[in-house]
Amino acid sequence: MPGMDGLHIENISMRFDLPNGSSVQALKNVSMDIRTGEMVSILGPSGCGKTTLLNIVAGFLAPTQGAVKLDTTAVAGPGPERGMVFQKGALFEWMSVRKNVEFGPRMKGMAKAERDRITDHLLGVVGLQDFKDKAVYELSGGMQQRVALARCLANEPDVILMDEPLGALDALTREKMQGLVLKLWKETGKTVILITHSVEEALLLGERLIVMAPRPGRIHKEYRLPFAERGVNADLREVKKSEGFQETRDEILSMIWEMEEEIMGRSEDAA
Repeated sequence: MPGMDGLHIENISMRFDLPNGSSVQALKNVSMDIRTGEMVSILGPSGCGKTTLLNIVAGFLAPTQGAVKLDTTAVAGPGPERGMVFQKGALFEWMSVRKNVEFGPRMKGMAKAERDRITDHLLGVVGLQDFKDKAVYELSGGMQQRVALARCLANEPDVILMDEPLGALDALTREKMQGLVLKLWKETGKTVILITHSVEEALLLGERLIVMAPRPGRIHKEYRLPFAERGVNADLREVKKSEGFQETRDEILSMIWEMEEEIMGRSEDAA
């Protein structure tokens, strides 16, 4: 709501102009208000503008139309109040785990004693205290994503933006990381926006789940869900068996499948 604390996405549209004179309308009239401390998952078929929207919120892209505000401040570019966790950690692979996590505070000129305190605390939270002196390239994919989460949190952002951060992990590691994301969300009170292609993951990690439709990208349907709250203190496999989970999963899968078929039909007509 206007004046509400949180993140405000106001009538965002994004058009990419191509060298041949044509253009692609990636997003059209996307609006949502995300309250402080809320966990929102966004999914939809390929080409629906999920990552484009996240990059606009991050300040990496300027929209063709509309605005993004954090509380009452307009987003005009990247800023430390918005932290990004990418599909691959985008870490400094030649540096140690500790040096990666403390990088942001060091760039801000924070005193060493305070940097060490924050770094040690976060490495403990993500379970990497015993690996702090290892180089990043020595770690597994799951461990690297833990480093990326800790590095993001070390900058103390108000909003954490996650672009398919668990997509490259094996099933078991992904499930463990989903539990860690829920734990960090609950313990830190951060606002989290998660982009994912996995319907199950979107259901598990989103208090609100936004389904986007493509061409142009827009909000198709929104759900308010109990599963993230349930998953904070429960086995995620049990949460998947809880009332309403499978029914909602099947409904969303059918919705996205219909969109994909429509896209394929358009492509065949164009051909």
